[in-house]
This record gives sequence, structure tokens and C-alpha cells, in this order.
Amino acid sequence: MNVVLCVAAALSMSCSAPAYKKIDQQAQLLGFERSTEDGKKFRHVVYAPSRKSVGNSVNVYIDGDGVNWQWERFVRADPTPGRALMLDLMGLDRGNTLFVGRPCYFGLELDDSCDADYWTYARYSEKVVSSMVDVIARQTSQYSEVVLLGHSGGGAMALLIAEQLPNVKAVVTVAGNIDTEAWTQHHGYTPLYGSLNPAKRAPLPTSIRQLHLVGAKDTNIPPSLTRPWIENQPAASLREISDNNHMCCWKKQWSSVLRWIATQESHAHY
Repeated sequence: MNVVLCVAAALSMSCSAPAYKKIDQQAQLLGFERSTEDGKKFRHVVYAPSRKSVGNSVNVYIDGDGVNWQWERFVRADPTPGRALMLDLMGLDRGNTLFVGRPCYFGLELDDSCDADYWTYARYSEKVVSSMVDVIARQTSQYSEVVLLGHSGGGAMALLIAEQLPNVKAVVTVAGNIDTEAWTQHHGYTPLYGSLNPAKRAPLPTSIRQLHLVGAKDTNIPPSLTRPWIENQPAASLREISDNNHMCCWKKQWSSVLRWIATQESHAHY
């Protein structure tokens, strides 16, 4: 494809390999295998380790919103990012783990059930959440405890999923988009009119422990947007990391996050 055609096609496709191929390669290098699972309305890509660990708890990783817009004006035909931060973090986790992709990501954007609304204005809609709940519930049915971990928009998803998924022990958000209304107002974006806003939902029960990590240098989701909600949430802890921004450098904190998860009591003790 020549340069002119490449520019003309940029609104709907990339001139290089599809983004999901890069994610697949990332997953393979980390020792994860890809499968495609049916949710309530959508299909979902799932990455899981080929190895099996012991224990009755599983950590479920949910990635961010990816790349929704081209040049901040045009909706991307494929929202899949070039690299998934939560796959990298899952690669540091030696326990039972699972990465569950959001609908229409990782090569599924052409599914009949997909529409650009599901990675733009309705990215956190009830249909998206219920489909995520459905696939996660089936994929984790052999475990008595589930921990949900989400980055950016995946943090919003983790909180919304925790309302409906049984046996959730804890939720961890990393630079989480917890108050989507405050976020759109801060940046002057169009409101996410088709989405649920975690900050407007009832508090999670105290049986679900929460750890929220924010980066002091995060200009996408500044700590000031989420701190008021976190500080008023029962059973929630806030950690502000002075050197981190939205994407960097969360690997440095991950061993302490995994230790925090390991110290949380089970539901039976509440």
C-alpha cells in the first residue's frame, strides 16, 4: 500500500499488522494461550497461562480502553492497543490468573454484535458489563474466590463487574477511570452517555476489599478526579505513587500489590 492509500485508509485500518497480532505475540512471549469465549451478548478473547497453579483463588486481569479515537476526531475501526499493560502485569503473577478481553477488542471488532459505541460512548454499558460477568463467571467457576484487577477503563469495568459477580474477594484498580463523569468534564470530552459510572453506583459491600493505585504524574486520570470517591468508599485503600503516570511504571509496584491480595481475608471471615 502506498503512502497516499495508507493515509486514506488510516480512519478504518492500519497499514501495519492488525493490533491484535501484536497482543497475541505479547501474550505468547509471556507464556499465555489465546481462546475466544462467548459472553451474554459478545465474544471475548481470553488469555491464560499454559501452566496450572494450585489454590482456590484466581486473579482476573482487565485492560484499559485502548485507542478509541483517531486524531481525537474519528472513531477508530479497531480499538485494540499496541500493547496491553495488564498482560505484562499478569506475567509477574505466579498464581492462578486470567486475562479477559472486553467485547470487540483483540480482533473481534467485526463481530455482528459489535458497534463502535461499545468502545466509545457505551464502553461501560450494562450490556458490556453483563457479558463480561457472564464469561468471567464461567471461566472462574472452579474457584471459590475471585480478585478483579483493572487498568484505566478496566478499573471502571472491575468495579462494575464486582457488583454482579459472586465470590469477589477484592478489586484492584491501576490508574482507574472511577468517575467517568468527572473525567469527561476534566478533558472537555463528550459524556459517555451510554455508560454506567462507578462513582454513581452504590458502594461495594465491605466484604470486597479495594486497593486503588494512582499515579501522581498521571495527566489522563489525575488523582484529584478519583481521590474523593476512593476516600469515601468502605473497605478501600488508596496508594498514590509519586513517580508513576498513566502507563508507567506499574511493574515496580506489582509485587507489593500481589502481597496485598494474599493478605486479604476470605469472605468466610467477615
